Amino acid sequence: MRLLLLVFACSISALAQSPQIDKLDPPNWWAAMPAPMLLAKGQNLNGARFTLSDTGLHIKKTVISDNGHYAQIWLTASPSRTETIRLTARTSKGATTVAYTFSPRRNPSDGFAGFSSKDVMYLIMIDRFADGDPSNDGPDHDAQLAKSRGWHGGDLRGITQHLDYLQQLGITTIWITPVYQNYGSQSYHGYGATDMYAVDEHFGNLTDLRDLSAALHTRHMKLVLDTVPNHIGPNHPWVRDSPDPTWFHGTLENHTIAQTDFAPLTDPHAPWRDQINVTEGWFANTLPDLNQEDPAVSRYLIQNAVWWTEQAGLDGLRIDTFPYVGRAFWQSFHAQLHSLYPHLTTVGEVFNSDATITSTFAGGVTRTGVDTGLDTPFDFPTYFALRDVFLKDAPMTRLADVLRLDNLYPHPERLVPFLGNHDTTRFLDGATSPNTLELAFTILTTMRGLPQIYSGDEIAMRGGADPDNRHDFPGGFGPTQDNAFNPAGRSPDQQKAFSSLKNLLALRNSHPALQTGTEQLLHADKNTLVYVRTLTNSAHGIQRTLVAVNKGSEAADVVIKTDETEIQNAQRSTVLLGSPSSISMNNGALTVHLAADAAVISDLD
Repeated sequence: MRLLLLVFACSISALAQSPQIDKLDPPNWWAAMPAPMLLAKGQNLNGARFTLSDTGLHIKKTVISDNGHYAQIWLTASPSRTETIRLTARTSKGATTVAYTFSPRRNPSDGFAGFSSKDVMYLIMIDRFADGDPSNDGPDHDAQLAKSRGWHGGDLRGITQHLDYLQQLGITTIWITPVYQNYGSQSYHGYGATDMYAVDEHFGNLTDLRDLSAALHTRHMKLVLDTVPNHIGPNHPWVRDSPDPTWFHGTLENHTIAQTDFAPLTDPHAPWRDQINVTEGWFANTLPDLNQEDPAVSRYLIQNAVWWTEQAGLDGLRIDTFPYVGRAFWQSFHAQLHSLYPHLTTVGEVFNSDATITSTFAGGVTRTGVDTGLDTPFDFPTYFALRDVFLKDAPMTRLADVLRLDNLYPHPERLVPFLGNHDTTRFLDGATSPNTLELAFTILTTMRGLPQIYSGDEIAMRGGADPDNRHDFPGGFGPTQDNAFNPAGRSPDQQKAFSSLKNLLALRNSHPALQTGTEQLLHADKNTLVYVRTLTNSAHGIQRTLVAVNKGSEAADVVIKTDETEIQNAQRSTVLLGSPSSISMNNGALTVHLAADAAVISDLD
């Protein structure tokens, strides 16, 4: 008996020391795709030799962490056909085998359409929009609801259930905040990943994401997913047990804080001393900064973006904290994505008011380094200008001065202007009246670029700095009379704002010049701004739509000499918004009669 116990104990000991694989990233890959790097997480992987059941596949190299918890397995290629293979790790202590699937790729027409200035983008913070599946709210839901930074229950099904509302408003594209698993009591926002390959249980699951994408595509709408290659969350397992010491800039105990001034990155005379903490500091002093200069980290992050794109049939990616990552990585990132998905569009967060800085991160710009390949940055310079004009009584020439710098961008028509997002105070928090929002929306929806609307702005939501700018959408969280998804549940101010934006978006949709036409600024002074959007095509000839806005408290007549302008041959005006008598033309001049605090939109023939 003693001998049997000894043999049994030895067997248990050997089993405990044999290699073990608990997780593989990516969870699957696709046939005829670029060769993947598989990251295996487990135990006792030290000295392991990895083999594949498909003898036609080969491993280029293997890198194992010192503690045996991780192994990078770099394949030379993906199989040309779909199959499930067996990956075996073998040491002198034993072996373990796991299955790995190379799936069939999506049909190229199943998503991947990209977005353009023909679209209207709507930002949704998943947790704060609508609770479509109460079963995933968690056991402490009531306690979380009471917290301004708690998990409130919004999920992917909640978005899918309200696509009628968005389509009726005139939205064509939705941008959702990250779906990554975010373990943490205040991680509802999604920007502190603890697993970059899992949908957080609060949001639902991968099937819910795919269902949302399919529902959007059925409606000829588009899906943009937030992605965060700059950092992970403080609760991610890598923070205390990384695949390699080189995967981070700094450590939990010894790191620098991210610098938010991007000017040194665009200054050819700035020393590395003044730039290093932009790309190597930990954001907000809490989010571990990934080292994209490490080839394994770079490969992992690029694969991650490809994986989510293919899984969900994404049409675009919103890229968080774009300037905080080096340009060389972005060049590789976009080269891979655009080679696989030629129409996929990326928009990057460059939170800066200076167009000379923001423009340097746009694809095609190489004056401060290699081409990032980014399709477009968000138009933060016009965001700041619009807020200055409408909330701080800056002259309309402030906006004109920013638009003058459009020639810094290879494609200014791709820019994504906006009035606010989940990182800023609500526009109405600083406005004197909802009518101010309507005037700002008039410019936003008729200027060049793709307008982005922050969920709730269309119903005149108010709110200060985070978390006050992230209130739950009324009507999305259980039965209530205050249900802004339905006209009957809206207050008069909510309905007025909604109707105004809906009418503007309908006008934009029916007038191609407001989507893709050139923009010519005809007049700007303290209170008034006048511009024309012009589109020339063989089918409809010249289409010209004039936009005039007066933010002043008194009426104004703006006289514009039309010679040598886009409107010099115009003879007739058809007013689309405003009084029918708002426009008069004679003797080479056009006069716009603007009421106080009002706008006019007109077709010119």
